[in-house]
Amino acid sequence: MIDRRTFLIGGAGALASAWAGGRAWAAAPRWAPYADAMVVDGCGFIAGEDGAPGAALSAQLVDEARRSGLRVLQTTVGPVAQYEGAYEETVRSIGFWENEILAHPEVFMAVRNRADLDTARREKKLGVVYQFQDSAPIGEKLERVDDFHRLGVRTVQLTYNLRNLVGDGCLEPGNAGLSRFGHSLVERLNERRILVDLAHSGRRTAAEAIAASKAPVLISHTGCASLVERPRNKTDAELRAVADGGGVVGIYLMPFLRESGQTTAADVIRHLEHALKVCGEDHVGIGTDNLVSPVRLSEKYKQQHREAIRERRRLGISAAGESEEVYLFVPDLNTVDRFQTLAVLLSARGHSDARIGKILGGNFARVMGEVWG
Repeated sequence: MIDRRTFLIGGAGALASAWAGGRAWAAAPRWAPYADAMVVDGCGFIAGEDGAPGAALSAQLVDEARRSGLRVLQTTVGPVAQYEGAYEETVRSIGFWENEILAHPEVFMAVRNRADLDTARREKKLGVVYQFQDSAPIGEKLERVDDFHRLGVRTVQLTYNLRNLVGDGCLEPGNAGLSRFGHSLVERLNERRILVDLAHSGRRTAAEAIAASKAPVLISHTGCASLVERPRNKTDAELRAVADGGGVVGIYLMPFLRESGQTTAADVIRHLEHALKVCGEDHVGIGTDNLVSPVRLSEKYKQQHREAIRERRRLGISAAGESEEVYLFVPDLNTVDRFQTLAVLLSARGHSDARIGKILGGNFARVMGEVWG
């Protein structure tokens, strides 16, 4: 199966971050507090350019991760829309990251609790958080929640786009909501102090999971449905419910932020500002759903993109708004320090440094620390 992550990995560029016209950012704008900010990507990836499974990170990718200024990256371990072999694949993926953290202790560290969050910020390292984008690795066995907690998983997304044992994803027309097993899983995640993530979930699944959870929840990467109606985007009611429960909503850098054409930084800002209006400044963050490294728009990338979209359509997991002609990154944010650029843009629109710090990651970190303890 060619999923979006595999495609993104195959298209990751080297140092160049060129768009169609050959434009590159020679010098990124600066936001003065950035170096000391708690910068959190609620959903992102670091991976090798060739996309080879298990390939060690190159020195360039490690350096780009360091230069990103990120202090926490929630990265996906394990497959989506796949039950067979999901447990084993997830354990291998965690093993890969454990090796990379050990190999580059000057850049990476594992994040499991509030103290680790503080350490990553203080020591200016990139803290890696293991997250699921589908609860399939758990299968029908709630005891696996305990296993994965011991292995470092700290955030679990209940569904991907389709229906699973837990509930309906955003592409299911039945919108059946959370299953009885899903309720049991939410309870177990709460008990083990693992964050519940509702990105990709169906409307009813999200509402019922928010109501069922005794802890704040995340929507790690999404957009605002009231601006652009797409299955992946969340309604104002969903956004407000997450905020009312103390959780955080992350805005992504994906094609679903506009009706057609390539997403721009202005679209990202528009969705961030709408989320701020609905949720308040203490409940909004950024989950790029992108690679940390910039993308090189090569012919190889374009071909991989076409093939990935066609395969997703064949498998029934392609969401409305995915197009062979629209690429999965934001051209004017296609730099390793894109969070810095977003901070500059927000500042130019009159947002205070304190608010910008919350959006860049302070809000995510607060909820993470609260739930993980």
